[in-house]
Amino acid sequence: MPTGLLDGVRQWLVESGAEPTPARVAQALREQGRVLGDAEVLGAAEQLRSELVGSGPLEPLLADPSVTDVLVSAPDRVWVDRGGGLELTSVAFPDAAAVRRLAQRLAAVAGRRLDDARPWVDARLPDGTRLHAVLPPVAVGCTCLALRVVRPRAFTLDELVEAGTVPPGGDRVLRALLGARLSFLISGGTGTGKTTLLSALLGLVGPGERIVLAEDSAELRPNHPHVVRLEARPANQEGAGLVTLQDLVRQALRMRPDRLVVGEVRGSEVVDLLAALNTGHEGGCLV
Repeated sequence: MPTGLLDGVRQWLVESGAEPTPARVAQALREQGRVLGDAEVLGAAEQLRSELVGSGPLEPLLADPSVTDVLVSAPDRVWVDRGGGLELTSVAFPDAAAVRRLAQRLAAVAGRRLDDARPWVDARLPDGTRLHAVLPPVAVGCTCLALRVVRPRAFTLDELVEAGTVPPGGDRVLRALLGARLSFLISGGTGTGKTTLLSALLGLVGPGERIVLAEDSAELRPNHPHVVRLEARPANQEGAGLVTLQDLVRQALRMRPDRLVVGEVRGSEVVDLLAALNTGHEGGCLV
């Protein structure tokens, strides 16, 4: 469908408040004096639905089970990580304004504000995908958008060994570490598999133990029958409602954890955590 015609349909849908169903798209086309075949109408409806209520051109990438990260740095610079490093894709946006619209809509879906007064956002979408976006002029030239896909299934330690993520014999060391209830820290760069490894290790914790997770953004998916999950929260537009990771650590200590797990330790919460570990809380896990 020509871009101009598609823009007209888009404008009609916005003004009428209608959902981008095939029937509504066909009606919008009739309003513009155009009649298209069923296949074209369905194609236009899917494209508009993706743009207005989905993730736009990024949908096929996010639906790919091998993709862990989708990064947009310019309308024609969309990168993905499938576990082997960043790859430039053929996906492109019409212009920088389209990238900005998508970032703002995704932020709204997550219940966050993203505009000139607050030009960045870090949030979790309803399906668990982690969203980070920065608007110009803080991001020079174009809105920068980063999506971290959280897969619903955690890998087992045996699968990580088979994939080469854990070196031969390393699994025995890790199992012994868990069995001895030692506290440990997993560190590494972005996308190196810290969360994947920790989720696999927590799946080995005995079923009779209670795991309490405190995370800045909920990403851990341990395969365990007794998991309590706590997630930090930024302040709302009025500046109220802030819940920090330090707050969560303090609350978690009152929830009778057998294993206290803190994700993305990088602030003052480490003081409360170290105090807890030094006063008898064994088996703490940090990322």
